[in-house]
Amino acid sequence: MSEPAISTRVTDLLGVDYPIVQAPMGYIARAQLASAVSNAGGLGIIETSSGQLDQVRDEIRKMRDLTDKPFGVNIAQLFVRDPTEIVEFVAEQGVKFVTTSAGDPAVLTERLHAVAITVFHVVPHLRGALKAVAAGVDGLVVEGGEGGGFKQSRDVATMVLLPLVCGAVDVPVIAAGGIVDGRSMAAAFVLGAEGVQMGTRMVSAEESPVHTNWKELIVRSAETDSVMLNRWGKPAFRVLATPYSEARERDERVAFPALDQLLKVYFEGDLDAGFAFGGQVAGRIDKIEPVATIIQRTVAEFRGAMRDAAGRWS
Repeated sequence: MSEPAISTRVTDLLGVDYPIVQAPMGYIARAQLASAVSNAGGLGIIETSSGQLDQVRDEIRKMRDLTDKPFGVNIAQLFVRDPTEIVEFVAEQGVKFVTTSAGDPAVLTERLHAVAITVFHVVPHLRGALKAVAAGVDGLVVEGGEGGGFKQSRDVATMVLLPLVCGAVDVPVIAAGGIVDGRSMAAAFVLGAEGVQMGTRMVSAEESPVHTNWKELIVRSAETDSVMLNRWGKPAFRVLATPYSEARERDERVAFPALDQLLKVYFEGDLDAGFAFGGQVAGRIDKIEPVATIIQRTVAEFRGAMRDAAGRWS
């Protein structure tokens, strides 16, 4: 039996039952995973950071076959050559929600609004949040440094960043970084969020297209088993601890592996070929489960945690 819907400004804007968004991991956030998230009541996101727009177009078509629920697309601006072209591409697919990241929110927000697309911008610090709000975004994804993927050299934990941003802006906020279950979702809401984003938790899900070796690495990792690399070379990135990543942990500048190496990690399970992205929450994930199970349990735990907190301190 499904949990009752949760109503926040995030669910109102996105048209979903639960304010749980799947992170837009390159090459991973495609129809197989994103449709499972949308069908479970959250919001699946299709990535464009791979730059493979023909394949992304096909993945969006697959989404239409796999779900009749809302979904969104991420535009990672670092990889965008022509802002007008990417906006036209997304609009042509009938997408109504976009997260933008890794760039100036002023570049795309007005263009996306002109084609009736809701825009949330991903921010790693207060300065970026204020800049995004000034650019007219509809909401923010506030991403703490404990999450996996590309990061600021001076990363800020979600516990510090989230209340700082929520206290300074009026737009709805989705919390990212450290979110893995109902208790962490409840903590994010207490700190001011109205939605959460999950990355590492979704990479480990049954419907995730990555190789089982990566999923099992997440399951067996401790909370200390992530490594921040390239802190001084920029961009920094957080990956799971493997012999490959630990051998480069003390290097001031780390060369990013070639695409063929990364894809060997992603889809062949060769953990010695490159980096397996993952956040500190890997230490709280102990099994590979279907997306629907993850989302339903998260929502139930969230409600229980909020009730317990209210009863304990009222």
